[in-house]
Amino acid sequence: MNPWLVLLVAGLFEVVWALSLAASDGLSKPVPTAVTVVALLVSMVLLARAVQDLPIGTAYAVWTGIGAVGAAVGGVVLFEEPATALRGLFIAVVVVGIVGLELTA
Repeated sequence: MNPWLVLLVAGLFEVVWALSLAASDGLSKPVPTAVTVVALLVSMVLLARAVQDLPIGTAYAVWTGIGAVGAAVGGVVLFEEPATALRGLFIAVVVVGIVGLELTA
C-alpha cells in the first residue's frame, strides 16, 4: 500500500483522537474516551507502518501537521473556537509546510 496514503489516514485518525479528547471532558465521558483511545492506537499503528517506507522526520512532521490543521479546523467547527483571518493564515502556512515536505521527501 502507498505509504503516503497510510500516513494520510494516520493523520486523519490523529484528528479524530484529538477532537474526541476535547469532547471527553478530561477523559470523564466514556464514549469520547473510548474513541480517543482507539483512534490514538490506530493512528500510531498506521504511522509506524508508514515510517517503514518514509523518512521519520518527514513522516512525523506531516502526521503532526495533518493533526494540527484538522484539530484547528475541527475546533472551529465543533467547539466554537475563534475563526479569525490570522488563524486561517497560520493554518495555511502549516498546510504549505506539509505539502513542501511531501514534495521533497
